[in-house]
Amino acid sequence: MNIKEKEISYQTTNTYSTLNTLTTKTKNIWLVFHGIGYLSRYFVRLFDSLNKEDNYFIAPQAPSKYYKGNDYRKVGSSWLTKENTQVETKNVLRYIDAIIAKERIPQDLNFIVLGYSQGVSIASRWIASRKINCNALVMISGGFPKELHKEDFDFLPKNTKIIHIVGEMDPFFEIEKVEAEKERVREILPQIEFRTHPGGHELNIKTLTHII
Repeated sequence: MNIKEKEISYQTTNTYSTLNTLTTKTKNIWLVFHGIGYLSRYFVRLFDSLNKEDNYFIAPQAPSKYYKGNDYRKVGSSWLTKENTQVETKNVLRYIDAIIAKERIPQDLNFIVLGYSQGVSIASRWIASRKINCNALVMISGGFPKELHKEDFDFLPKNTKIIHIVGEMDPFFEIEKVEAEKERVREILPQIEFRTHPGGHELNIKTLTHII
């Protein structure tokens, strides 16, 4: 067989979701990345209990969709796989750039980047590659990319809040692995704060208090 895998570039279109309204009273802009299996319009609802006047949420949508379950009724999505990861990462980061350009985020507001589960890898890679000077980076129940190092985040001010949150009953995180990961990430982001909640692999809104 004479099989060749070739590459082509083309323009594509994707959606994203927002929650609340950006006004002169808004204090915080949140860029929130969902985990595997979510659609952005459902994920962003998890933040509905936070103050609506103070907070404006932008939830990008992972581009790869698939049917969940055998009844082919529910749809989920995924950011990346091990297949063609470098190219797909570049595609995703350009998509995020386009969202930020369209939203025209005011520079005088608090900018918080949050990644949940698989979204942690996207949030951290985007900040590192684009040198995003955010006020806070929140990582929830997700692994930190192996290719990122301390020098990738040297541009961040020391007062940037870095928070890592994991559920005490999270089936995807064994205690030994969590402790080892803490040490690795602390070397990269010395100012990191670790938080836990009594639940499992989930986003617990109560742990997001006092982010800014």
